[in-house]
Parts: sequence; C-alpha cells; structure tokens
Amino acid sequence: MTTTPPTITLDDVRDAAARLKGVAHRTPVLRSRTLDALVGAEVLLKCENFQRVGAFKFRGAYNAASRLAPEQLARGIAAYSSGNHAQAVALAARELGTTAVIVMPEDAPGSKRAATQGYGAEIVTYDRYTEDRVAIAGALAADRGLALIPPYEHPHVMAGQGTAALELMEEAGELDALLVPVGGGGLIAGSATAVKGLRPGTRIVGVEPEAGDDTKRSLEAGRRVEIPVPRTIADGQALHTPGELTFSVNRRLVDGIALVSDDEIRAAMRFAFERLKIVVEPSGATPLAALLAGRAGTLPRRVGVIISGGNIDTGRFAELCGGV
Repeated sequence: MTTTPPTITLDDVRDAAARLKGVAHRTPVLRSRTLDALVGAEVLLKCENFQRVGAFKFRGAYNAASRLAPEQLARGIAAYSSGNHAQAVALAARELGTTAVIVMPEDAPGSKRAATQGYGAEIVTYDRYTEDRVAIAGALAADRGLALIPPYEHPHVMAGQGTAALELMEEAGELDALLVPVGGGGLIAGSATAVKGLRPGTRIVGVEPEAGDDTKRSLEAGRRVEIPVPRTIADGQALHTPGELTFSVNRRLVDGIALVSDDEIRAAMRFAFERLKIVVEPSGATPLAALLAGRAGTLPRRVGVIISGGNIDTGRFAELCGGV
C-alpha cells in the first residue's frame, strides 16, 4: 500500500521562516483580560493586521516569489485575488525587482485595489459571479510568460502562511487550540502543519462565514464540495470550493469548522476596535467572532487566534460597524 506524502511539512514552514526573516514583520501577540473573562479561556491573538500589506498574505507570496529563477523573475509574476494576496504579490514583486499583473474582481474593496496599484502592479478585472479568475489568470500568465503565484494552491505559499502560527507557538508556548480563518485554505493548512508538527494534541479549528461554508461541507463529505459564490461581508472568504492541495492537508489536520454570521463578524470588529484598540477586516475577525458568539464550542485553557488582516477603509468600517 502506498500513501500520498504530505504537501508541506514542519521543515518547510521553518525554511520559509528563515527566508522571511528580516523581510516580513514578526507581528505582535496581544492579550486581553476582558476577552479572557468573556470567553472563559486564556486567549492569545496573533495580529497579522500588523503584517506588511496589512495581512498574513505577504508571508506566502514572498516565500513563493523569492524562490523563482532569475530569468523567471525578469519576466514577471501573475496572481489572482480579491485583495490581500493581490497586495502581497505586488509588494513581493517590487521587493524582488520585478513586475506583477493581478486579476481582481470588479467589486474588490477600493482600498485594496488602490494599495495593489500603489505597489506598482497592473490590475485586470473580472466579474467574480460569472467569470473564472483561475482561467483568466492562467491564460494571461501563459500569454505573457509570467510565473503564476496562486493565493493558496501552492506548497511555498502554504508554508509561508504557516510561519504566523510558528511564531505564535514560539512566543506563546503550548496551545490547546488554534482558531484560524478559512478561505481557500492556505493559512489553516500552513498553520495546522506548523502547530501539529510541534504539538500534535492541539485542536485546529477553522472559521468560515455561514454563507461560505464550503470547507465545512467538504470535510463532512470527505471530498471537495462546490457551493454558489457566497455573498458575505467577509470578502476574503467568499470562495465556492476549497483548494485541492489545501484540502489534502486540511482533511488530515483540521479538527473542525465553526460558522459565524455577518452580524457576529460585525460585533467582533466592534469589540476589536473598542476593547482591543485594533482595526480588523471582516475576514480577519471571523475567529474572534466565533469565540465571542460561542461558536467554537467548549474552549480549552489556552487558545490561539490568528487575526489574519486589517485591510478595510474608514468608510466601509463605519458602514459595517454602525458608525463607530
């Protein structure tokens, strides 16, 4: 009998961490006695909203881009993204002295589009509800000879994203559980690889918006399930199916998925702003929402939470949070 080897390993995450040293920020881990008292656990928040480009995505984008051959770097990079991976690839390309072309949905947040252009990238738009971004980006990359760096379906991207959880474990010590936002699955795949590699008994819980429960359905079915493109304020998690590579990791390592409503996400964003004094975008707030709303079940003693990003403009934040 043969078995499929793991897509990534703890050593891959450690190698990515060495490559990112001095390039990516080592983001802070925050504590709140108020939060601990509310949820009945010791909560440690890994704040990737303080990462370069305002989200964890820079870790994976740079880890993958920095491994390209010089001749490929000279030709440039392509990517597809609703916003954070777009910015991450654009900045990685600039750091490495090359160019980037990004396929973005027409309804991507204006702040994310502006930031992507600000890093020097060319943007090609599409309709996320009627067009296939993977096909568009693939054709564009083939036509121009660009290296395509997907937002999650890449071992180096997954390993890079896992460095956030690796840092959390190094700073916080042993965790009984880790809550992670789930979109395409790259962050939780890398995080689970790092954490389970160091402490196999740690429970890994992904968090999705109720409207975008494709990973939960897929794990329950034992295969990748497709749903209609979800309509949720958590734009970074508005996907219709998990990635093939990410799902191959997550079906082995993820212990469960919690779902949160858009209203619960809004409440978590307000809590983060008012009590923690940080700005968190909707997708980044879903694990905190799961804690505050009791969606993560009975909590163990020490719980890690990855706050994945903080890219939201003031107008959108005020609209979602009731004029805060």
